[in-house]
Amino acid sequence: MSVLDAIGDTPLVPLTRVVPAGSARVLVKLELANPTGSMKDRMARAVIEGAERRGDLLPGGTVVEYTMGTTGISLAFVCAARGYGMEVVYSDAFSDEKRRTMRAFGARVTDVPAAGRGISQSLVREMIATAGEIGARPGHWQSNQLVNEDAVGAYLPLGEEVWRQTEGHVDAFVHAVSTAHSLHGAARGLRRHRPALHVVAVEPAESAVLSGGATGSHQIEGIGIGFLPPLWHREEVEEIQPVSTAEAKAMARRLAREEGIFAGTSTGANVVAALRVAERLGEGATVATIVCDSGLRYLSTDVFG
Repeated sequence: MSVLDAIGDTPLVPLTRVVPAGSARVLVKLELANPTGSMKDRMARAVIEGAERRGDLLPGGTVVEYTMGTTGISLAFVCAARGYGMEVVYSDAFSDEKRRTMRAFGARVTDVPAAGRGISQSLVREMIATAGEIGARPGHWQSNQLVNEDAVGAYLPLGEEVWRQTEGHVDAFVHAVSTAHSLHGAARGLRRHRPALHVVAVEPAESAVLSGGATGSHQIEGIGIGFLPPLWHREEVEEIQPVSTAEAKAMARRLAREEGIFAGTSTGANVVAALRVAERLGEGATVATIVCDSGLRYLSTDVFG
């Protein structure tokens, strides 16, 4: 038994105040109940265990990752529990709480400055390049989340949990896209039981590349890398919902004040899109989405200012 065994089996609860009358039931998976307060604990454990099995990560080694913070925190947590070093490539585009948390777990953080503190394709690509340079050092292994297949499999249990917790009553699954691993993994877990599940991807309206729009800058931390993720599968998604930064931030505030759910902007985006789908499906249907992480990571930003 270890702290890593506390990952998963998170609660699923209904939204009661922000859902308009006549809409479908909206359920949210409280992934903030994982040890670091994030869904990314699931993928971090799977990625490290996969590297260990293959012999890519040896005792005393150092893991390297570029991150908007949530993945970095989870990897730093798993590395601390497993006895590995951690090198994180981060940016001032993201909250200072996440930087401090990664350091608390023992990670070394390298910052890449962002123009106007916006999240953009150019920023993400520079972070990837910097992580590649660090990962080439002796004794270092780059987990490279965008192309890591272990991360996708990590979210199959999440879908299975939603199916079990809804007792098989789920019609649509709505979730935001960064790497696309959690969307595809959870949806595949659900579709083992319900092939007709309606899957909705969520992206920043200011950088709606999944919808065929232009790349741009936004401030929804944790999603919207500004280009198509390498492991994105459009054929597995029925619908794409763009959500603006302003909408995501406003919903994050509403969730805290009206539902008692303290979460970040990616969760706000998830709920905005889920409410659109719920209104369209109407009473009698069930829409599930994810509370990605805790709002405690965003107190230094303007989300809760």
